[in-house]
Amino acid sequence: MDAAVLDRRTRMHDECIPPDLIDRLLALGHTEAVRGLAVAEDGDWFCARAWARLLAGRAELDEALAVLAPYVGTGWWTAAAEAARLLDEGGRGAEAIALVRPFVTAGERFALCDLALLLARHGQGEEAYALLLPHIADWPAAEALVEVGIGLGRDEEVAALLEARIAPGLPCTRCGSQECADRNPQPSNAVTLLASVREGQGRTDEAIEVLRTHGSAPVNDCDPLAELLVRHDRIDELRAYAAGEDREEAVRRLAELLEARGDVAGAVEVYRRHSEHDDWHAPVLLAQLLARHGRGDEAIEVVRAMGGADDWILHLLCELFAAEGRAEEGLAHLDALKARRGAEEWELFRLRGPLLAACGRLDEAVEEACAHPEGGGPYAVQSVARLLADAGRPEEAVALLDTDRPGHRRVLAPLLVELGRVEEAVALLRTPRPAVRPPEPVGHGDCPPF
Repeated sequence: MDAAVLDRRTRMHDECIPPDLIDRLLALGHTEAVRGLAVAEDGDWFCARAWARLLAGRAELDEALAVLAPYVGTGWWTAAAEAARLLDEGGRGAEAIALVRPFVTAGERFALCDLALLLARHGQGEEAYALLLPHIADWPAAEALVEVGIGLGRDEEVAALLEARIAPGLPCTRCGSQECADRNPQPSNAVTLLASVREGQGRTDEAIEVLRTHGSAPVNDCDPLAELLVRHDRIDELRAYAAGEDREEAVRRLAELLEARGDVAGAVEVYRRHSEHDDWHAPVLLAQLLARHGRGDEAIEVVRAMGGADDWILHLLCELFAAEGRAEEGLAHLDALKARRGAEEWELFRLRGPLLAACGRLDEAVEEACAHPEGGGPYAVQSVARLLADAGRPEEAVALLDTDRPGHRRVLAPLLVELGRVEEAVALLRTPRPAVRPPEPVGHGDCPPF
């Protein structure tokens, strides 16, 4: 095993069995296949992780650690982190700490945080705090420092450190200017961490003020201020906040909160009002809300009114037509669009397949797709294969896909598993991609021929 190879395979989900397919293999009873890949000389990391967790869940911790040992032995942090987690959960915290320490010494960024949190959980919080403090400018270390500091009762000290990081007049970390419009605090999560400290102290108004004053850009589709207002049932303040410009996530959270309380009409009104100045976020969310509550016809009209011919809008519209039993209308809509444009590229043509299938015309869908000028392309073939598989015709889907095309493997392998052809699926996914010849250099060279 090689740490660099393991890391590449894991990050790219390449030459390995993806986690969702491993779950399916285990659900179907193919445990020996997963175990075999986990302990193979050139092992599969995702299989090893799944098998080790399964063993640990059976209270067979030593056996689980033995599975992970060859991976940890490569010096790969991801494997060591998993082994440390199992040790800690198994009541062997001291061993977990000993395992992680060398990675911190080697400069592994996330090992520092893991070690600190392990130390804090096992009565060594002061050491953890001292370990993290010099790294407060790094966002994961700052996050861990807050957790450790609160556990030690040093929340006010942590808050002061964070306040110093967002104080006005600090120079930009990139250009050094105090007037830089793009000046960001270091750590990047200093504002949200300070707000979380104040919230944890029961000082909700101060937490809100921190986020209002210093700004809180949405991260992973979450607006920190909107989430804080939701947690504390400050619905009037959430309404006022959502009314501002570029507050799509706050609008969504307000509507979700109203829907969860059974006020569907209120949620609909929120989206309708914001659709006046947001011509794609709010209308799409409104259509999805209406469809969830049995108002598919209204949802269709909302999407129609968007008036766009972008494939993502048409995809939603065609889904709604099919769900409402109006697939023929969906096809007519695509026909009209094709007539106006004079052509139908694959990205729009592919929307016909599910509609034709919903009309009981699957064979026609397959025939038309294969006859399309782009029907032989990898994405087109995958699309047709999914149609066949969804219609309960997996053998035909498998026959359509090409094992020599790396892009087909992710679609083909699960179909093979469902057909009981597990060895074929494993071999397919574990096969290295063909080596790609690097492109010829462009421009002047210093070697003949010139």
